[in-house]
Amino acid sequence: MSAEPTQTRLFETALVCDFAFENFGFEQGFHRIAGLDEVGRGALFGPVCAAAVILNRSRIPAEINDSKQLSAKKRLELAERIKELAEDFAVAFVEAEVIDQVNVLEATRQAMKLAVARLKTAPDYLLCDGPLRLDTSIPQRSVIKGDARSQSIAAASIVAKVERDLLISRLALQYPEYDLANNKGYPTPKHLRALRRHGATPLHRKSFRGVQS
Repeated sequence: MSAEPTQTRLFETALVCDFAFENFGFEQGFHRIAGLDEVGRGALFGPVCAAAVILNRSRIPAEINDSKQLSAKKRLELAERIKELAEDFAVAFVEAEVIDQVNVLEATRQAMKLAVARLKTAPDYLLCDGPLRLDTSIPQRSVIKGDARSQSIAAASIVAKVERDLLISRLALQYPEYDLANNKGYPTPKHLRALRRHGATPLHRKSFRGVQS
C-alpha cells in the first residue's frame, strides 16, 4: 500500500504531477475519483469555468500538467486527448452577474458543484484544487497546488482553461475594444485602458475593483 500524499511535497524543489493522490484514494476503496479545477477567478470579464474529470487510470494522456505550464497549442491537444480517453468529464460556467451577486469564491464553488452534477455517473471521491471545499456529501480532499500535483486536477485545469478561452475568444468578436482575444478578460494594461475609455460591458464583473475604477 502506498503512503498517503502529504502537503510536505509542497516544499520539494519541483512539484511532481502524478497519480499518487488518486492511487491512495483507490486503495481506500474509492472507484470514481474526479479531479476538479477552475479557471477565470481573477478575470474582470466573463464567467468562471470549472471542469470535473475522471481519468481512466490505464489511459492517462502523456504530458498532463498544470495548464499554466503548457502552451496554448499543447493545452488544445491535451484537452482533446483527455476528453477522448477519460472515463468522464464535464464543464460548467457561472456568469459575471452571479459572481457580482455572491462573490467569486462562492461562484467558483457553484461552478465546481455544477460540473460534478453534470458527470454522467456520480463520482465517489473528489480531488479539489486549492483550499476550496464543496458543500456535498461526496468525500473530498483539497490539494494545495493540486493542478501541479495531481493528474486528475491538472486534467480538469486543462479542460477548463481551453473551454473558457474558446468562449472568451468568441465573445471578443462582440467587444473588440477590450483586446479580449489576447487577455481573456484579465486586467492587462490595454484592458484597463479600454475600461476607462469605454466603460464596462454587460459581461464585466461590476463588483471588481478594476471595473469599478
